[in-house]
Amino acid sequence: MKRSLLAAVLLILLAAGCTKDEQDECVFKPETSGNKVTITLEQLQDSVVNIKSKDELVALFTRQPLIRDYMFRRTEYPGDSVFLDELYSRFNNPHFDTLLLETKRVFGDGAALKAEFEAAFSNVKYYYPDFTPPRIQTIITGLDTDMFVTDSLIIVSLDFYLGRGAKYRPKNVYNYILRKYDPDDIVPSAMLIYGIDGRFNKTEMNDKTVLADMVAYGKAFYFAKHMLPCTPDSTLIWYTPDEIKGSRANEDLIWARFIESNVLFATSHVVKKDYLGERPVTIQVGEKCPGRIGQWVGWRIVNKYMESHPDITLPQLMNSANAQQLFKESHYKPERR
Repeated sequence: MKRSLLAAVLLILLAAGCTKDEQDECVFKPETSGNKVTITLEQLQDSVVNIKSKDELVALFTRQPLIRDYMFRRTEYPGDSVFLDELYSRFNNPHFDTLLLETKRVFGDGAALKAEFEAAFSNVKYYYPDFTPPRIQTIITGLDTDMFVTDSLIIVSLDFYLGRGAKYRPKNVYNYILRKYDPDDIVPSAMLIYGIDGRFNKTEMNDKTVLADMVAYGKAFYFAKHMLPCTPDSTLIWYTPDEIKGSRANEDLIWARFIESNVLFATSHVVKKDYLGERPVTIQVGEKCPGRIGQWVGWRIVNKYMESHPDITLPQLMNSANAQQLFKESHYKPERR
């Protein structure tokens, strides 16, 4: 009876959303005017469209092996000839010219994207003075691969990020995943990848609990938010504004379900998939509860920890590998609104 009553109440309240128009606020914005980062942004989309022979294609891929192997996924083809035939045909398809024009319509000369990366990396350098920003390359792939990130290079397939209303969008992708592919998602996605990376985000490898993953994700979101201080939470976690409002309004009921279902210290891959995995809804919580709700709760735990420990710096937080200790010291326990 208790379980079914909680589920019914949670479903109703999540569907209703938040009655208060709770706006996203900017977090602390570092002063970086005296130490701005300048990046190199190399645009290769015109080079791809202007390929006139297979020899030119081979020359391009010889110069750009990471683009060849990761953006165009060379290893998935049975041989070089099949790979080159496929790509040469793709680049010379008239629709590819249209894709290039769409990309230029949305991104222009790339100056705005470059400035956004520079602002984010200036913030990274504020917190990590030894940080060296990566080079940025942009390209169009014919909706093959979205992004590739290393310590020294970020490659962005701009055609993936043309957004709603674009003539071409990634195929066979659910609408809730397409939210990740609007123009303003590029830099937040890169910052989230940096935030989850072990260079910044220290974790205890032997801790296989859901809680450990929740806290790791929470630290990544906290990191990304501080590199892009005024980016809405909904953009960072790819929720709709209504999903953010509903989650905030019913945080206590979501948390009650986690405790009731013994989620935190579970190590099952099934439980992790249910509460942390990519899916349209977390049905175990309610029919209107967005997917990856465990990641969102992890973010709330980390926020609470930092509110409770104002002397802790962002790098110190990211170096805190003990998720259970962080959770305990956060005193996270959302109250009924």
